[in-house]
Amino acid sequence: MTGGGGPSSPDDPIGDLLLLQVWLSPAFPVGGFTYSHGLEWAIDAGDVTDAAALGHWLADVLDHGAGRSDAILLVQAMRAVVAEDLDRLAEIVELAAAFQPSKERRLEATAQGAAFVRAIADTWSTPAFDRLTAELATRFAGPPPWTHAVAVGVAAAAHGAREADVAPAFVQAFAANLISAGVRAIPLGQSEGLRLLRGLGPLVRRIAEAAARADLDDVGGAAILADVASMRHETQYTRLFRS
Repeated sequence: MTGGGGPSSPDDPIGDLLLLQVWLSPAFPVGGFTYSHGLEWAIDAGDVTDAAALGHWLADVLDHGAGRSDAILLVQAMRAVVAEDLDRLAEIVELAAAFQPSKERRLEATAQGAAFVRAIADTWSTPAFDRLTAELATRFAGPPPWTHAVAVGVAAAAHGAREADVAPAFVQAFAANLISAGVRAIPLGQSEGLRLLRGLGPLVRRIAEAAARADLDDVGGAAILADVASMRHETQYTRLFRS
């Protein structure tokens, strides 16, 4: 990664990792801490009451829900950028937004995506990123419906980062954000949360590796209770989170 914030070199793995540490940090201004992905409703309903139940819930969301699908969409977005295929990239942007199963999940994905694009444009942009976002805005006749996964993929590819680094880092950050929501809402101790994140490591790697072999036709999921939870959260009486 160059000193001026430009693209990483293909031979600069440390630069890629430092970049990802910043972009996927809880401190990066996308507001991830305000979303629970429907988990708050599951906790209130008594479906998730301790660390073990949270671990099972998260594993299902990662393996059968948004974790898997987002990893595929992220990788495909990166490849479309590298191939300079704007038609393909626009299709991915549109599909990722349409794939959200509820109003709050769409808010969660697109609000973070839009915030991520704004933050990169303000502080970490490149000519390639500026061109892509401008061309997509023209294609959509306004701001594209960025989701977080696709926005990260586009920015990462525009900086020359490797998908083998970006995909697992993104999935782990997604898991860490949901663990943080569980720690606050159940509540759990910080050590219990860290043990859960450590235990999910092999699954995170497996999902990222599978995403590298997948295509858009493989996007899909069966985390039905998590989707229902996000729908029911919309009318939950007392809430800490936006989803």
